[in-house]
Amino acid sequence: MRIRNWLGKIVVIIVGSVIAAYGITLALYAGFGGATLAVLWQGISKTAHISIGMASFLVALGMILFVLIYDRSQIHIGTIIYQVVYSGCVDLFANCHRYSSHMWINFMIMLVGVFLFAVGTGLYASASLGRGSYEAVTFALAEKNKWQVKVVRMISDILVVVIGVLLGGRFGICTIVTVLISGPIIQFVNEKVKQLKKHLPNEH
Repeated sequence: MRIRNWLGKIVVIIVGSVIAAYGITLALYAGFGGATLAVLWQGISKTAHISIGMASFLVALGMILFVLIYDRSQIHIGTIIYQVVYSGCVDLFANCHRYSSHMWINFMIMLVGVFLFAVGTGLYASASLGRGSYEAVTFALAEKNKWQVKVVRMISDILVVVIGVLLGGRFGICTIVTVLISGPIIQFVNEKVKQLKKHLPNEH
């Protein structure tokens, strides 16, 4: 049934959002800087004296409003659900992690965090109910102006990190690792989940 299909997709979005939020906070507080967008959250959090989760939500809200004006086809119900759950969980998980006095252990924890973030994002994307706020901005600019997605994303990442650092965010190894490994993992998980769905019996 169609309703059951929608409910299944919403569950996938929520689970993916929770995993992604847990991963990003695990990586963020390991002491190696933040992922690209997280650097901006850190900067806004320090400047405005608000939580990381609230900074995440405000950044996403601004991006969603921009895309609604510029190319609303990129936005769907999944975009909203993902952002509300994700931002709320970022604050929920912020104080849950425990780290070691050994840097190499924290580095491994950071890698696990980036991996989980990418897995959660790929899982969420597989529901195909709208792009995340940052992805929506990327694709809206690329498709409307006939620019390459990878070029738009690279420029966006640079701008986000620079602004974040100027506001007090921390650039570090985590930022570089996220750029290098998150994309391939997101794509892999997204494709595998979609392949799995094709082999499941359809409800009529």
